[in-house]
Amino acid sequence: MTEIGFYHLTRTGPDQALPQLLGRTLAAGQRAVVLCRGEERIAALDTMLWQCGEPDWLPHGTAADGDAELQPIWLTTEDAAPNGARFLFLLDSARSARLGTFDRVFDLFDGNDESAVIAARERWTEAKRAGHTLAYWQQTAGGWEKGA
Repeated sequence: MTEIGFYHLTRTGPDQALPQLLGRTLAAGQRAVVLCRGEERIAALDTMLWQCGEPDWLPHGTAADGDAELQPIWLTTEDAAPNGARFLFLLDSARSARLGTFDRVFDLFDGNDESAVIAARERWTEAKRAGHTLAYWQQTAGGWEKGA
C-alpha cells in the first residue's frame, strides 16, 4: 500500500514547507505531482517555486508549459501524473482517487485553519480504512517531528 504522510503545518504555510519537501524528493531521484485547487493557485505556486531561495532550483512545469513527461515536478488541478511521478503532494485539502498508484503521498494541511484540520482528519480516516500506511508529522521549530 501507499505510504501517506500527513504534514501538520503549525509554523509556516504550505508555500514555505513545500519547497523543502520537493527538494528532498528530487534529491532522492523521484518525480512529484503537486495537486491543488484552482488555476490561480497553480500560477502562484509556479511563480513561488521559480523564485524559491532554498533549495535554489526546483525544475517544474504546468499544463500551460506542456511537455509533462519532461518535468520532474508537475503542478496541476487534475488527478493525474503525466510526468510519471511516484510521489504526490496534496495541498489545499485536495483529494486524489488514485492514492494507491503512488509510492508516497504528502498531505500538507494548515494547522491554524480548523476546517483544514477537520478535512485532514477525514482524509486520514479514509486512507486508514483503505489500508494505506499512515504517518503523522508535526512542524516544529527545528523541522518535523513524527507523531504517534
